[in-house]
Amino acid sequence: MAVVHSSATIRPTKQELLETVLDGPVEIVGAYRFDDPEGEVGVEGFLVRRDSALQHVLFSYRGAILAAEGARLVSTMEHSELGPRWIYDGATDPVALACVRRAILGEQAQAELELWEDGKPVGTREPGVRLSPASADAAEPGGVVHVLREPAEDTAGPALVATWDGGRAVIARLG
Repeated sequence: MAVVHSSATIRPTKQELLETVLDGPVEIVGAYRFDDPEGEVGVEGFLVRRDSALQHVLFSYRGAILAAEGARLVSTMEHSELGPRWIYDGATDPVALACVRRAILGEQAQAELELWEDGKPVGTREPGVRLSPASADAAEPGGVVHVLREPAEDTAGPALVATWDGGRAVIARLG
């Protein structure tokens, strides 16, 4: 279960991070999260509109610097409840990619969002994006995960499909 600290402040905001990554203003269509089985890394994906084009961005949130070759640091963030966070492009973070791989294979569901205030759970929230695997039975577990910045309509092959109010698209593939 992904914990959402309802009254937390974060600097920069997620909106600001997305606008930095995509070089301009965006409208957030929806988001989803995965639970890291080890409980250390936050994994969150966003579907956004930028100049009427749909874009997909995957972030990982870490409490320490990631020392992995090829990992791309997007920014650092100050979280009022969790302290400093290092924000990585999830398409370059091994924990985020492992979550996406398991989701494509039907082995991991997206996280339920649990709202917390003053250190206590106070309820849940529905995610703005729902995920489901497509053709997971044809997937080779050793294939490379491709996180799509530009979501695709074709659901053929092992893929992860995002559904939101008014839309549906593939956001990741295994191949």
